[in-house]
Amino acid sequence: MRRFLILLFAVQAAAVAEAQSLGDVARREEARRKTVTSTGKVYTNDNLRPEGSTAASPPAPAPAAAPGTPAVQASDKAQGPKKDEAYWRDRITSERDALGRAQLFAESLQSRINALTADFTARDDPYQRNQIGQDRQKALAELDRVRKEIDDHTKAIATIQEEARKAGVPAGWLR
Repeated sequence: MRRFLILLFAVQAAAVAEAQSLGDVARREEARRKTVTSTGKVYTNDNLRPEGSTAASPPAPAPAAAPGTPAVQASDKAQGPKKDEAYWRDRITSERDALGRAQLFAESLQSRINALTADFTARDDPYQRNQIGQDRQKALAELDRVRKEIDDHTKAIATIQEEARKAGVPAGWLR
């Protein structure tokens, strides 16, 4: 039993002697990083294939432009504006602003209609009632037009959100 304990103690002492300190590991890692020359490949959204592309090979290079002409690729013209975060934010913000303006205008029209209705019922003169009635009908027609505009803006926002979802746009870009 005594020999077993001595042998066990010797094995543990050897293991402790071979153990590395945290400082040694850090120095070796620092030396290794100094010898590495490249940082590796970084992938961005621009490196990924477009949604409709199923080709496994990279796209063919564009033909070289003639000297003295701007080097604009035909595919860039066909794609339109670059659909980055600013594009999506501007698009959804402009549509939401237009919706807000239309809703505010609808509220003010409703307030005007309410005032004209109250004024119409308070008048006894037929000529004044006729004039107020005409103004009220114009305001009602305008309110109908604005409500259709609100529906159009609401549908446009839903369309933008659906289009962004299909394009894989992060939800934060549309907030």
